[in-house]
Amino acid sequence: MVSRVSLLPKEGEADDAQVVDWLQDLGQRRSAEDLVQLRAAVDMAREAHRHERAVDGFDLFLSLLHTADTLDSLKLDIDSLIAAMLSEMPGHKTYDAALIKKRFGLAVAAMVGQVSRIRELSATGAETVDERGIENLRRMLLDIADDVRTILVVLAKRLQIMRRLKRLGPEAQKRVARETQIVHAPLANRLGVWQIKWELEDLCLRYLDSERYISLAKQLDGKRAEREEFVASVIDRLGRLCREADIPVELSGRPKHIYSIWKKMQRKRLDFEQVFDVRAVRALVDTVPHCYEVLGIAHSLWRPVPGEFDDYIAHPKPNGYRSLHTAVVGDDGKPLEIQVRTHEMHEHAERGVAAHWRYKESSQQDNELERRIEWMRRWLEQQDADVQQADAVNGDTDAEFEARRIYVLSPQGKVVELPNGATALDFAYAIHTSVGHRCRGAKVDGHIAPLAQPLQSGQKVEILTVKEGGPSRDWLNPHSGYLITNRARNRIRQWFKQQDFDEHVAIGRNALEREVARLSVPKPDLEKLIGRFNFKTGDDLLAAIGRGELSAIQIANTQSEKVQRDAAAKADQEIPEKLKRRAPSKTAGGTGQVVVEGIGDLMTQMAKCCKPVPYDAIIGYITRGRGVTVHRQDCAVVRKMDAQNKARLVDVAWADTQQDSRFLVDIHVLAGDRKGLLRDISSVFANAEIDVLGVNTQSDRRSDQASMRFTAEVADMAQLSRVMERLAQVPDVIDVRRQLS
Repeated sequence: MVSRVSLLPKEGEADDAQVVDWLQDLGQRRSAEDLVQLRAAVDMAREAHRHERAVDGFDLFLSLLHTADTLDSLKLDIDSLIAAMLSEMPGHKTYDAALIKKRFGLAVAAMVGQVSRIRELSATGAETVDERGIENLRRMLLDIADDVRTILVVLAKRLQIMRRLKRLGPEAQKRVARETQIVHAPLANRLGVWQIKWELEDLCLRYLDSERYISLAKQLDGKRAEREEFVASVIDRLGRLCREADIPVELSGRPKHIYSIWKKMQRKRLDFEQVFDVRAVRALVDTVPHCYEVLGIAHSLWRPVPGEFDDYIAHPKPNGYRSLHTAVVGDDGKPLEIQVRTHEMHEHAERGVAAHWRYKESSQQDNELERRIEWMRRWLEQQDADVQQADAVNGDTDAEFEARRIYVLSPQGKVVELPNGATALDFAYAIHTSVGHRCRGAKVDGHIAPLAQPLQSGQKVEILTVKEGGPSRDWLNPHSGYLITNRARNRIRQWFKQQDFDEHVAIGRNALEREVARLSVPKPDLEKLIGRFNFKTGDDLLAAIGRGELSAIQIANTQSEKVQRDAAAKADQEIPEKLKRRAPSKTAGGTGQVVVEGIGDLMTQMAKCCKPVPYDAIIGYITRGRGVTVHRQDCAVVRKMDAQNKARLVDVAWADTQQDSRFLVDIHVLAGDRKGLLRDISSVFANAEIDVLGVNTQSDRRSDQASMRFTAEVADMAQLSRVMERLAQVPDVIDVRRQLS
């Protein structure tokens, strides 16, 4: 990590003089007003943490000063430094959130609280091996931080811990290093805070793979004197030629990131000697043309290594990184890397922000996470802008980049991803369907909370359940606010669908029997209909009627002619067996007519006693001089025939099509008598374009009811069913049914 020399002591305690010197040094870069605020925070932290020690025994107050100093090197604003100084206050006996808010402002108070919460939760995934769980943990920590500066304070505090990790035992070292490697270093990477990222990665490698780290460090240190001498000669020669060309340039030996060397060796399967950028020089200039001029001078001094030149100025990396990279063969025959960039490019590379993590960490694109990172990047990029201008820009973008997902914790530490606005009940169903069904309450951060209360990222949720039980129908009410996830709603609907099966079967059976009676049609054979409607059993079909998925009218009218013929064979056992000839051909006869077995065109007419309608079960009666009269098989006239007349019965069936056919039917309506009743009922027939040929009404003054019989023309049973359904919806109508005689 490239940093300036700090005036703070590395060990022991910071005395008053050292603190004053440090504040005065900051005063060279900060306004007098900022310094007053920071001095007040320093005094508050010193008073609260006097003689207190961190877990590793380091003076806590000095550790806070170092944290603030790190943030100052990142050029963060004064609020960030104040929040760092007060970050250990939550949980302390002198902690007063209201006082901090009043003294230092809402932003600082919020950051102090968020830093404490994030540090508490970041340890949750230390032992997690599930990459998805670790990823959700990182996202949760980013989501908790409404202010991106909160994450930077957390990272600076973690850096202090890692720098002093040697004070802890081996087991604690590995635990903290592992936690840092999977949580904090990736967060620094995503925000592009390179100094912190690189140092954290190096320190993690030092404690997680000490042999490899020591080996690489020794190889670097073993050649340090030789390398420093070589780099010094390169800087001298290149600087002299740049000055002769009148190019202002700042040259330095670039320290190599040990972790990146290890990663490159692993990724490319290289030996240490094959890593070209172990020896490196960086040149900083004022303008882009100067970059290319310096590159030309370097190539004139040393021979370029083929294939090792990258122009990230003309073609920036996806994260916006810009620089010229080239590898040349030094005077000693060994490779040397040279980077050339402007001061502005260097500033961005050192403490700028980038989204390139998604290219290295994840193969799956996550638009929501990228939105949040983009929001944080925008804030960091505006640090050097005018404060009022930055506030105006942030005000326009805060709503746009508001989080759309939240991340909450189970009691076992599992991170659960939910949409923003999700409730404890949504969380219960996200854990497991049975947990949701048996949920009767919830604790959020240890306190009882309403099930409909929206959750926030970072909260720990515990679901209170019963051993047996099921969901409430109120949970499905969209106005109750219990649920926002489709998963939970679907699970509850499935539960009620299964639990209410018997009830729905009974409801469906009653509805079908009522409709069959109203239409005066034979009861359908459910076993022969289940295949048509994709059900396994007749009870499944009845349950569908009970749930409203199928209409009882639809099932009552679904009568195939084969079913009708089978029913007709049993309808009237008084018909002699000898009269039962083969089934008539359905292609004979005409449209709107019936087909008479064994006879071609024959005049037919519908019996006025029972008025059959397609597809009632029917029978034909041969008359003298008037062709065949078609009756319903259950017609009272047919049942009362003597043997002589029954001998004249013949099998008939409806023709395949009934276009432009009209059939008379009697409809009986029972209703509460009132003024305008006949008008309302007549309008139903008129709207359905059904002609009414006869009306007979009677009013009973004692019961104040009207009994009405309408003779109407319908095309088929479906039209009859529809108009009867509409008649039943007329106000004060009690019952509507088809009348057969």
